[in-house]
Amino acid sequence: MFKGFLDVRDRCPACGFDLGRADSGDGPAVFVIFVVGFIVVGLALWTEVRFSPPYWLHVVLWLPLTVALTFGLLRPFKATLIALQFKHKATQDIEFADDDEANHP
Repeated sequence: MFKGFLDVRDRCPACGFDLGRADSGDGPAVFVIFVVGFIVVGLALWTEVRFSPPYWLHVVLWLPLTVALTFGLLRPFKATLIALQFKHKATQDIEFADDDEANHP
């Protein structure tokens, strides 16, 4: 589905479906921000209350985790949103063979 880290191929390599019009916009980034923020802030607060480590240790712990989770989740979230877009026909730019037959008897 991807030809780079986040670039979507023009066509699906398995079935040949046209992915050129797929546009997930900023949706994946927003969902990743919410999920990663919830995880990292929750763990950082728990760590602060439970162990009271110095601030430099928070940076050493949470910065790499934030970066790793962000890059690790961005691609699956983008793929999921594109799949949901096609499943629910959530854009007017995507033409489906089923719709052409149903709308034009």
